[in-house]
Amino acid sequence: MSRWRSVTSGVPQGSVLGPALFNIFVNSIDSGIECTLIKFADDNKLYGVVNMPEGWDAIQRDLDKLKKWAHVNLMRFNKAKCKVLHMGRGNSWYQYRLGNEGIESSSVEKVLGVLVDEMLDMTHQCALAAQKANHVLSCIKRSVTSRSREGILPLYSALVRPHLEDCIQLWGPQYKRDMELLERVQRRATKLVRGLEHLSCEDRLRELGCSAWGREGSGETLLQPFST
Repeated sequence: MSRWRSVTSGVPQGSVLGPALFNIFVNSIDSGIECTLIKFADDNKLYGVVNMPEGWDAIQRDLDKLKKWAHVNLMRFNKAKCKVLHMGRGNSWYQYRLGNEGIESSSVEKVLGVLVDEMLDMTHQCALAAQKANHVLSCIKRSVTSRSREGILPLYSALVRPHLEDCIQLWGPQYKRDMELLERVQRRATKLVRGLEHLSCEDRLRELGCSAWGREGSGETLLQPFST
């Protein structure tokens, strides 16, 4: 074991050991925390159940502990990115603070890439996923001259569909309008295949062998309707 030595700089970004060293450095951030603190690299989420004033006080005490930890470890929280998301109907919007400054409340926040609002309505996330997928699909349409199914299907499967499936276990569409928004991306993709432009959506899916979830025959289905 080496001797203690003063460190005059932070953890360098982009290094091989950087993520591991940073995790070691912030490992003690949840020491003494009463509520639940979720840590993911430099992204931290503190949450607790509040049904009486004692719940507000517990969260505020934890915020005070986090502020003290940052001060002791010569770090600081980016207050511009610190938000409070009050969830549930009839939730009193208690004014929390980090240090001497109040934390701004928000009606929707991004959690590891997924938009979550105060009522757990995933409409915002469905719109975001469809927007990203449509953007990539438009790039494929502009830059790829081949319209064969051998060219379009692999591109859709590798570049477009991941946007529609990322963390789908959490934000699966709840409403028909959201399903329709996501299925519209798939309909655009099937129209890119040469010779299928004038067929109906159902006929295009049938022609491509993509009318059901999972596998069809011996090959894996690359395009799948969301409402099935």
